[in-house]
Amino acid sequence: MLLTRRNLSKTLLFGTITAAAGHARTSQAAEPRRGGTLNLVIQPEPPILVSLTHTAGPTTRVSPKITEGLLTFDLDFRPRPQLATDWQVSDDGLRYTFALRRGVKWHDGRDFTSADVAYSISLLKQHHPRGRGTLSSVREVETPDAHTATIALDKPAPYLLAALTASESPIVPRHVYEGSDPLNNPNGRAPIGTGPFVFKEWQQGSHIILERNPTYWDPGKPYLDRIVVRFIADANARAVALETGEIHLAPDTPVPLGQIEALKSNPALLIETRGYDYQPIVYRLEFNLANPYFAKREVRAAVAHAIDRDAITRVVFYGWGRNAPSAISPALKQFHNPDIPRHDFDPKKAEALLDAAGYPRGPDGIRFKVFHDYMPYSEAYQQLGAYTRQALANIGIGVTLRAQDVPTWFKRTYTNRDFDFMSNGMSHSFDPTVGVQRLYWSKNFKPGVPFSNGSGYSNPEVDRLLEAAAVESDPARRRELFKAFQVIVATDLPDVNLVTGANLTIANRKVRDHTTTIDGPSANFADVWLEA
Repeated sequence: MLLTRRNLSKTLLFGTITAAAGHARTSQAAEPRRGGTLNLVIQPEPPILVSLTHTAGPTTRVSPKITEGLLTFDLDFRPRPQLATDWQVSDDGLRYTFALRRGVKWHDGRDFTSADVAYSISLLKQHHPRGRGTLSSVREVETPDAHTATIALDKPAPYLLAALTASESPIVPRHVYEGSDPLNNPNGRAPIGTGPFVFKEWQQGSHIILERNPTYWDPGKPYLDRIVVRFIADANARAVALETGEIHLAPDTPVPLGQIEALKSNPALLIETRGYDYQPIVYRLEFNLANPYFAKREVRAAVAHAIDRDAITRVVFYGWGRNAPSAISPALKQFHNPDIPRHDFDPKKAEALLDAAGYPRGPDGIRFKVFHDYMPYSEAYQQLGAYTRQALANIGIGVTLRAQDVPTWFKRTYTNRDFDFMSNGMSHSFDPTVGVQRLYWSKNFKPGVPFSNGSGYSNPEVDRLLEAAAVESDPARRRELFKAFQVIVATDLPDVNLVTGANLTIANRKVRDHTTTIDGPSANFADVWLEA
């Protein structure tokens, strides 16, 4: 007996549909207009144009327009066909069978077949930064005919379908990659795909041009003639380009949050918050549990009570965010547990905890001093560090902020472990096994590996729950495992999860249907069109 595509939509992914009516496509009543050039800004410039071996954000924005995946997902995380038209999963969760779309051509005219799928899965398993984990249980990909591919697993991987988007698991042409080093294959810079747009040119430091695929498998699409991807390093210049209409679409919060209100007043522009829940970012404080102060749970709890999440949302993110105190982002609705032990803003309780822990205020009002290393990625992290310093000063903890470049920060925190506590932002990805387990699993405490278990946290029951959830095929049971995990982490406090900062797309109102998938800017844009 097989679990079919229809049932998968209801049970395997993100369950209850909460906002379908409110999130309906804005142009349902309008007839799409053909033609025109979409000017899209991406910053920084992508290092490569196929997300086969690289997970850089800019790469994942460009790659899917050219190189597609087996599935896509709507705004409520329901799977939809792309290169696969149908799919079935065996009851034991060990066989995923895909019916592949017929009549699809690569941009060089060759036929797309199941051999391309099998070869791509093999490459992703070996070379994709996350694919090494998400596809680790893949034993083989069977190809009984040109239009059927079955992924056979050694153990269940209930998150597998969610990983099969174009941005996460692109299907590349076997005939282009076979016999080459995929890390250095020229296709990474001048890709051949099956997507609605064909690569034309990449002028480094300036732009990428993608042109309409005249033989695309979805007749009549894409609507656009071309996409010009621009690189504009200066945030103020990006803001001006949006205001003047030089740029039509700008994802990933392209200007400082402090400028958003001014842009909102421009009647030609709109601000879109949807389309980012495939990789939701949670900002957090992470303790080095080897530090003598933070080794004590009372101290960690005091820090948690000293932090006002509402103030962080207001001061650091200008109101664009929401509280995220649990170990799984609220964006992952099916798995998020709001019923965890709370450590809400309560400075008096924080002071009492520090007194009880044996750290009274000294004559200067300071209990002890620590260093705080904030992630040097953007102004938001610097502001978060400044807020943390002030919040802890209020309860008698002296904090010295350390500003450093990215390589130095990585070396200090993850390699040398020469830090007291740090602030960072972590993607919880499309499934907790992929995005969250790495942060708390004791077996992922690996000095030198960034974005792993930086605290050095180890709890055997947490390990058991995470490992069980990673292979649990029953959706209800899997939810309960993750909910129990969140309760323990909220009790142990190896970190303090703060807020999920809203990522924003700024769009000219003439751009229609630009956000219709869970990964918005990483869609293939076959449905995007421009009003006259």
